[in-house]
Amino acid sequence: MTMRTLTRLFDNHDDAVATVHALEAAGFGHEHVSVVANNADTRYNTTNAAGTGDTGATGTGATAGTIFGGGLGLLAGIGSLAIPGVGPVVAAGWLVATLTGAGVGAAIGGGAGGMVGALTHAGVSEADAHVYAEGVRRGGSLVTVQADEGRIPEAESILNNRSFVDPAARRAEYTASGWQRFDDKAPLPESTVTTPRTGI
Repeated sequence: MTMRTLTRLFDNHDDAVATVHALEAAGFGHEHVSVVANNADTRYNTTNAAGTGDTGATGTGATAGTIFGGGLGLLAGIGSLAIPGVGPVVAAGWLVATLTGAGVGAAIGGGAGGMVGALTHAGVSEADAHVYAEGVRRGGSLVTVQADEGRIPEAESILNNRSFVDPAARRAEYTASGWQRFDDKAPLPESTVTTPRTGI
């Protein structure tokens, strides 16, 4: 069975959460859905079971799923980690294992940044992967789903049901300000293209 990876970047975090819930409701399993959201503003920091604050690089807080947007399903397993060049994020799903797996940097080209390498390894075009990594870096939320060929139209319909970023248009916006590609050593721009996330 051939699987394809479909990816959408959302400026509005609530759209990303609703998309994850819709994918789960349609029967796309946790092992095939992933979400990564920027956490530079510590919006999603949680208290762990011992009550000692943030869960650290890869831990999962007791209340993380609830704070992120749902205490059930994939989002119940949300955890914190740091991605080179992107910074602190909260994430859940198969992409997390790819980002944190032993030897992944060497296997998929850590020089391009862990997120770009992970996405291209999963079948996302390199041009789009750079835009997606930069989008998360600037405050966005990325949702990915792996679907077999027979379920591609259904998955695309769900992903397209909310306002998502057109990677070509966003690339044009970025390049107009001098951006060329995701650089894991570049400073974060003072202003971003993304819209503020609403309360959770």
